Amino acid sequence: MDPTFRERYAELGLRALLADLEAMIGVLATSIAAADPAVTARWAEMVAVRFRKRRVPMDDVVTLSEAVRRAAPSVVEPDAMPAVDAALDAAIVVFKWHRRLAGDARKRNPLLAFIYKGA
Repeated sequence: MDPTFRERYAELGLRALLADLEAMIGVLATSIAAADPAVTARWAEMVAVRFRKRRVPMDDVVTLSEAVRRAAPSVVEPDAMPAVDAALDAAIVVFKWHRRLAGDARKRNPLLAFIYKGA
């Protein structure tokens, strides 16, 4: 996990991210059992709105997804890792698409923000 999470999120925010991570792992298990990465992609599409409402940048959600990928080999059979990778890749594609939408909580370039405000 990114060491700056503790600086950017209060304890309650970190707990909410942990709860979301637990849900992600459950959906990932379902996706692996069904051999269908679209299960994880549909879940990502649904929770992206929740993250945006809580002002969690999609980059942070992608970072959490990559953390799950790094931790997966310790609990998943080696022959199931391609399914894990496919499911997480499908979710990351969705999160990156939502990152492009206006309102994502990531830091903006101050010069571009100044230009776009028309000031």
